[in-house]
Amino acid sequence: MPPAPAVPTATYRLQLQPDFPFSAATTAVPHLAALNISHLHLSPVLEAVPGSRHGYDVVDPTRVREELGGEEGLRELSRTARDHGLGLILDIVPNHMAMSPRHNPALWEVLRDGPSSPRARWFDIDWEAQGGQVLLPVLGGPLGEEADRLKVDGDVLRYHDHAFPLREGTAGLPLPRLLDAQWYRPVWWRLARTELNYRRFFSISELIGVRVEDPKVFAATHAKILELLHEGVVDGLRVDHPDGLADPGGYLRRLHEATGGRWTVVEKILADGEGLPASWPVAGTTGYDALRHVDGLFMDPAGFGELLDRYRAFAAPQTDRGGDWDATVRRAAYKVLTHELAAESDRLTRVATRLCATSPETALRDRAPWALRTALTELLVRLEVYRPYSPEDAATVVTEEAAAEARRAFAVPEEAGAVDVVRDLLLGRYGDGPAQAEFRTRFAQTASALRAKSVEDTAFYRYVPLLSATEVGGEPGDPAVGPDRFHAYCARVQRDWPATGTVLSTHDAKRSADVRAALHVLTECPGRWADVLAEASRGVEPVPDGQLAWAAWQTVFGLGPAGDERAREERVREALLKHVREAGLFTSWTEQEPPYEEAVARFVAAGPCGVPGRKVAELREALEPHIRANVLGAALVHLTMPGVPDLYQGTEREYRALVDPDNRTPPRFGENGDGGDGGGGRSEKEAVTRAALALRARRPEVFGTSASYEPLAAVGPAADHCLAFARSGEVVTAVTRLSLRLAESGGWRDTRLPLPRGRWADVREPGREFEREVRAAELFAASPVVLLERLPE
Repeated sequence: MPPAPAVPTATYRLQLQPDFPFSAATTAVPHLAALNISHLHLSPVLEAVPGSRHGYDVVDPTRVREELGGEEGLRELSRTARDHGLGLILDIVPNHMAMSPRHNPALWEVLRDGPSSPRARWFDIDWEAQGGQVLLPVLGGPLGEEADRLKVDGDVLRYHDHAFPLREGTAGLPLPRLLDAQWYRPVWWRLARTELNYRRFFSISELIGVRVEDPKVFAATHAKILELLHEGVVDGLRVDHPDGLADPGGYLRRLHEATGGRWTVVEKILADGEGLPASWPVAGTTGYDALRHVDGLFMDPAGFGELLDRYRAFAAPQTDRGGDWDATVRRAAYKVLTHELAAESDRLTRVATRLCATSPETALRDRAPWALRTALTELLVRLEVYRPYSPEDAATVVTEEAAAEARRAFAVPEEAGAVDVVRDLLLGRYGDGPAQAEFRTRFAQTASALRAKSVEDTAFYRYVPLLSATEVGGEPGDPAVGPDRFHAYCARVQRDWPATGTVLSTHDAKRSADVRAALHVLTECPGRWADVLAEASRGVEPVPDGQLAWAAWQTVFGLGPAGDERAREERVREALLKHVREAGLFTSWTEQEPPYEEAVARFVAAGPCGVPGRKVAELREALEPHIRANVLGAALVHLTMPGVPDLYQGTEREYRALVDPDNRTPPRFGENGDGGDGGGGRSEKEAVTRAALALRARRPEVFGTSASYEPLAAVGPAADHCLAFARSGEVVTAVTRLSLRLAESGGWRDTRLPLPRGRWADVREPGREFEREVRAAELFAASPVVLLERLPE
């Protein structure tokens, strides 16, 4: 077998976990090689909290995870993959580690020895806060109620299954003095919201921020990954959450140098119109920007507007101010910044207050902490991207328009000057010393956490006219993407980031691509959907709230038939319980309301997953041809557009999954490369996937970094329903979009697709050949999607 290419032609994501270790992935290699991918894409492989199903809670970056099979298991997987011509891509987690002292040796040492520990520099801890102790929010209640459960065991302090090191010479002290003598302080878990003094991953206190901007920390935490790269065990990297880092650009430059320029993509969520920083030495993003553009192709903009009106009527008055996306995001941001991220907001305010109080610049003096906090809050909630990366970048992120709005929060004009102070500090107008750099860093890190929590984890669950639009990287307020806009996006990708990653389904997706493909059809029949919903909802009591009901009916529509009814009901119920907790309107993760959650479960059983749900099932069945067109169309566009396509485990076939943990179920692969479903023949989606991947593998020059992308425009009455493009003049992709609207308007009629010069063969249907201008009705006679290859002259 030839070695795997340096730049992948296609990758395949596997979610490793104790139930699917390296040995299971090794067994799957023949099947995956037969798909014609070039690289396996593995979830994090370093030592993690025991039992972790995702691996992002790393406890020891110097070792490969034993529960997965250890380093030898990874090396054996690599050898087997290479025997089949495949390489490995690893997902790495530079931003954080697990806050689990008994499993994390570096953290154990720091909690024992304090800031003098050589590894204290690893962790982003504010030692000046909380009296020099690290706050550990692990107690089930206030200390007075939990003190009897704290036990000294030799040189270890135990609390249930938690274990903490005792500072030397303190084991014999009475409990109050013993706790005061430590470099940490165990406290009630609810204090994390406001009192925490270490940077965490978003609002997850179980994950502590790592200072990889420090060269020694980078070297220590990346040694094993770099060893695996340099020894040829792995070939490239996916970098998780670079926006949490102090200096993403500096980190990526150091990583690029250390890896020798290996193919690397970053999990960067780009807002609409935002570009990836050109200075980053990476191949591109992990592909959420591609997901947003592919999904948008199969949404009808006019139909979405009507669907939004129907949603407002159905869900009122529970909708978040009538279902306005921008307002929903703004209110969610205020809520997150003052609740979940209150500790981060406090730390940022402390940094700003200290900087102003000690600055030689008189313009910065006499700024009250409350005024700085207000200014920071008002500017942060108005950010429309994840974060700025430099003072120059801040000018386009923290705009003068945003500052003008922020000033209105102040009753006294002189106090509103705090807004200008904050903005000028971000723009570098008061120098570039250590204090100013720290302020900009903290602002950027807080901004990225706020954007993720307020948009992805709150607003996406409050604004639900179309669930398929509330996907990571999406624009739920304006989700549809026309052909011209899609072509412009692809041209930019091919020009600027031709080796970027592209995805449709991921481990972080709220719903898999095939669930979303079904939901897209609702934008083509909003009235029909509303009528069916009104009929299905009649007599279903109690309905917890209209917003939740609308989301629940869409969930069962998108999921469709899914095997055992009891298991299906459980999947829907768990997804919706997560939905209402994330929304935080009537219940939440930390303040659960059992009566409301029980009402949600009863509603799911009696309504969407009960007899009334059959009305929705019948609608889905009637729309199945159009769902099929969306599933196949999205798959083929994804596999042939510019970039490196990443397939999530199982998505070569129809794959319908809801939000995690539903989408992290271990995949099944048969011994004979049949996908492991025991179903015999291959699905139509798998046939399309195999054909496209085989063509990519056989003709890498057509799709690679030196390839070209040429839009093809259909002509005729239904031209907008055909999305087509050519790659390097050798391959043509043509798919049907908005097929229900197409059928209702009379079909293709005299619509034609002009092809580039030459004769073209249907890759999936040998013997079908075309040239010049082909009638769309003929082109799509057998399938809503077509893949053509130019025949030799």
